[in-house]
Amino acid sequence: MINLTRRNLITGGTAAATGVLLFAGFGKSPAIAAGPFEVRKTPAEWRRQLGNARYNILREGGTEPPYTSPLLNEHRRGTFVCAGCALPLYSSATKFESGTGWPSFWQPLPRSVAETRDSTLGMVRREIHCRRCGGHLGHVFDDGPKPTGLRYCMDGLALAFHPA
Repeated sequence: MINLTRRNLITGGTAAATGVLLFAGFGKSPAIAAGPFEVRKTPAEWRRQLGNARYNILREGGTEPPYTSPLLNEHRRGTFVCAGCALPLYSSATKFESGTGWPSFWQPLPRSVAETRDSTLGMVRREIHCRRCGGHLGHVFDDGPKPTGLRYCMDGLALAFHPA
């Protein structure tokens, strides 16, 4: 039996609203990383190239729901590249199963990503961008495996995979 109290309704409603806002894109970063970048396009050009879902993530800082990316279960040898400009970002040798629902890596390739401060959703996080086109890729956290102790938690739609 469910005990419907005012407190339960408020708590449940707040949690539901937060989930809806986060996955509907309202938890987006306020802006893409500052440029200039090597790859530059108008918003219309990016939208035509990427489609709506990828555009939302790469150009507007959105996120995809957890456990929805086909790249989550990608275990072949190869390279994960930016879906916006094809810059190589992560080696498959650094991918690991984080249990978070997003593809995770313990280290990017050299000179592939840039980091900015993200204070959306009431917390401070380290946002990761493609250094060539500025596209939002995800966030990095300090709870990853050795040898770096980092977890680069990436949106699968921000990436493409090139098998070796």
